[in-house]
Parts: sequence; C-alpha cells; structure tokens
Amino acid sequence: MPFQPFLVAHGRPSAPIVLTCDHASEHLPDPWRWPTEDHRLLGTHWASDPGAQQLTWELASLRGLPAVASTFSRLLIDPNRPLDSPTLLRDVADGAPVMLNQRVSPADREERIERCYLPYHRALAQMVATHTPRLVFAMHTFTPQYEGTPREVAVGVLFDRDEDAGARLTHELRKTGLVTRENEPWSGKGGFMYAAQHHAEAHDALALELEVRQDLATDPRFRAWFTVRLAEALDACFPDPGPRR
Repeated sequence: MPFQPFLVAHGRPSAPIVLTCDHASEHLPDPWRWPTEDHRLLGTHWASDPGAQQLTWELASLRGLPAVASTFSRLLIDPNRPLDSPTLLRDVADGAPVMLNQRVSPADREERIERCYLPYHRALAQMVATHTPRLVFAMHTFTPQYEGTPREVAVGVLFDRDEDAGARLTHELRKTGLVTRENEPWSGKGGFMYAAQHHAEAHDALALELEVRQDLATDPRFRAWFTVRLAEALDACFPDPGPRR
C-alpha cells in the first residue's frame, strides 16, 4: 500500500478552526530505517511529540474540527520548518549525532521533500483553503524537564504576529487552573511555528500553537478532562459562525 504522509479529519464545513499536528508520528516509511544508534531517540520528543496526535484527534472529534496530522518522524524531515532551515534535517540530538541524518545525499534530501514534506503541506493548504477558518491551530507537546530542571508551566500558547488572539486564549485557559503562559516554553516568533503561520497567512487567518506538557498530554484521563476545557476556551475566543449559506 503506498505511503500516505498525512492523515486528515474533514470536520464540519463551518468549523472556525483547522488543527495541525506536525509532529504526530515517529514512523519512518520505506526505504528509510532507524539506525541502531538512533533507537535512543524513539519514544522521545526528538522523534515525535508524545500525546499530540491523541489530543488532536480527540479535540477534532469533540468539536467536529478539520485536522491534518503527519505520519512521518520529524527527524526524517521537519514539516514545521521552512525548507531553508538548518534544522529541517536535524543532525544532532541530545548532544550526539542523529545517524539517520549524517551525510544525507542531495537525492535523499529531495526524496524526503517530495514524498513527505510537500504532500503534507499541500494537504494542509487544501484544508485551510476549503474551510477558510478564523484560526489555524497547531498542536504540540513539550518535555516535563529541561536540562534536568522540572518545568512548572503546563500549557503554553505560542504566537508570532497574533498577540491579541494568543492573550485571549491564554486568559481562557488559565481559568482551568493550569499554569498557562504566553510564548512558553519557547516563543512562537522567529519561524518556530512555521506550518501554522505559513498557511494561516496565505488565507488571512490567525495562527496559534498549543504546547502541552508531555506527562499530561500522554495521560488519557487528563486528555479527557482537558479536551473539554480546551474546546470551551476555543469556543469563547473563536465562536462557530454556524452554517454558511
């Protein structure tokens, strides 16, 4: 069966939000294989965003939102980076070489772009063009610790240009009692939410990225509770306009 580099949920025609999940999978399609030395990265944030795919599909199902998720590892090629990014094919992780990305030939790089990166972006572009949403909303997760220090923040709302939208959603999510901060654990500025920003700007939509701490995002009980709270916060900020005539 041919490799499909993305999965989609079509959602309601009037849905005001399109979801993206750029780092949903750690899968490597044929002909690529994980080198033995890279097995240390499987199950970690280097290969995918644990919990992000489940959170995306559960939110999409709850509110009938359209969504596009990748089916290939971010280490094969990162769809949340522009093609000229130095981390498009990351060659170092946790201070050690990523063997998958050592001495990548021009032909190999081009195959990754043609088979994975471009089809994913075409699918996302088509979804945004079809729904013309108010918001393109990227779903990501982050590690509970950074360089051995526990992270206090539970949820981050990232933005580049759309500061007012980011502030509104942060305000709503703080009502849950979770420690929620703007542009943490890192900033959405400077190209770090490329996929959502790129496709939102093409259709005059807003772009935000959600970052959820991975120990929470991988807990089914937390997700069941948080998905409802997140949906309520999004409804407050980006209400459904109802069926389009």
